[in-house]
Amino acid sequence: MNGIRGKVKQGSIMGNESLFRDKPVWKASSDSLPMEKFNMPQILITILVTFFAGMGAGLGTGFAGMSAAAVISPMLITFLDMEPYMAVGIALSSDVLASAVSAYTYGKNKNLDVKNGLIMMLTVMLFTVVGSWLSSLVPSQAMGSFSVFMTFLLGVKFIVRPVMTTKEDMSKASPAKRAVQSVLSGILIGLICGFVGAGGGMMMLLILISVLGYELKTAVGTSVFIMTFTALTGAVSHFAIGGMPDLTVLVLCFVFTLLWARIAAKFANKASAKTLNRATGIVLVILGLAIFLFSQLS
Repeated sequence: MNGIRGKVKQGSIMGNESLFRDKPVWKASSDSLPMEKFNMPQILITILVTFFAGMGAGLGTGFAGMSAAAVISPMLITFLDMEPYMAVGIALSSDVLASAVSAYTYGKNKNLDVKNGLIMMLTVMLFTVVGSWLSSLVPSQAMGSFSVFMTFLLGVKFIVRPVMTTKEDMSKASPAKRAVQSVLSGILIGLICGFVGAGGGMMMLLILISVLGYELKTAVGTSVFIMTFTALTGAVSHFAIGGMPDLTVLVLCFVFTLLWARIAAKFANKASAKTLNRATGIVLVILGLAIFLFSQLS
């Protein structure tokens, strides 16, 4: 298992595992965590950790198309002493249905570009593999901070300079131009995700709103649509290599992430552009700071 893990580009598909792969796992002592100090039953600890992990991941997914791996992985590693590779597998599994339900909600409200989303998805998946191969040719460096920085930076951007693009503005680009932009954007995102091993969800959102000129709701809807398939690919590959995870943790993360993603997606599709920008910005800033904190504890 350890031998296999050393050869695998961890977190190469939309994950954030590179933050933790070169650091020793932090182990809680009886004096370091209140839950341990007061002899809290392990199942209750597990429920609390997975609840807050799922809440953060679900809100990030429903509001901004953020990968659950960025939130769930560090919490499972830090508080449940879980092996990083398996933690990312559980996070990606939680991402699948949460992203699918979020995409359905956005699509139902006509905030999803399926055609160009499919083009970008196929390109991202192909060039993620290329990026992973390229990364194996250079010295390994922990670059998970890239995802944390982008999450925080995007949050600040949404608060300070909201995305006020409308669907009318989006319609000005020709279908052919939009398709070419989707391919080129997919190549860039895939290469960065594969090479760096992190930041896919945030990269997609940034490029969809800044390069392709999407309005925020359509950008998030298209992002979670793509994330459904990339997360599925990542989860299957993780479990195929690392074996089956702790089913209790998997089910709890799955349920809590789905619940909060559904709540966030419904709110996002009903909110005004100004309100959504502020809410998304606040969520991303908080999550960015939380992920950074957990990475320091690990």
